[in-house]
Amino acid sequence: MHIGILQTGHAPKELSGEFDDYDLMFQSLLGGHDFTFTTYDVENGTLPDSAAEADGWLITGSRHGAYEDHPWIAPLETLIREIKDKGQPLVGVCFGHQIIAQALGGKVEKYPGGWAIGRTEYDMGDRKIALNAWHQDQVTKLPPGATVLGSNDFCANAILSYGDSILTIQPHPEYDADFIAGLIRTRGKGVVPPELLHSAGELLSSGPVHKSDMATMMANVFLTASKS
Repeated sequence: MHIGILQTGHAPKELSGEFDDYDLMFQSLLGGHDFTFTTYDVENGTLPDSAAEADGWLITGSRHGAYEDHPWIAPLETLIREIKDKGQPLVGVCFGHQIIAQALGGKVEKYPGGWAIGRTEYDMGDRKIALNAWHQDQVTKLPPGATVLGSNDFCANAILSYGDSILTIQPHPEYDADFIAGLIRTRGKGVVPPELLHSAGELLSSGPVHKSDMATMMANVFLTASKS
């Protein structure tokens, strides 16, 4: 199965010698399923001509806000609606989670309660999972057809599904503790309150994160659609 990665942001340049860029993080996360990948550098204006260029799609995180005025935002929203209308599988993470909600009629805002940074727990009904978060923006109004799969007191709409073909995730299953530590010492300085950066750093080793569980959910969206 061929997956198009719509890369809407890049890892900080200061971390390029230590860590892969976002598209390669997702390829590693989704390894073992015989997926092939093509990356489109959406942030720099490269989008597919149509949804038919891949069997399924994944939208990465970004330092940008879904509500910001960038020339690639509107074409990306159009593509999202085309993917949904075709019934193709689609996964969005952080910014991807937000732009999908916005494109389908929801609302994204800079959350007045501040930032979620580092290891964060989410209630998924019958269980709790922990993933690494890095965001201030949130989906504050659900689009029609969205179902909440995961939430906590800080982020009510953290993990969403739209039928069987779309899964979106506010935290970052592709991030490990070392990468969050790198963001804390680079991208976080002067942006995130220092006391929050400190507490997030202290909690990075406080317990496991469930990357593999979320990777399985993501892969199942693609695999289920490929069999339908």
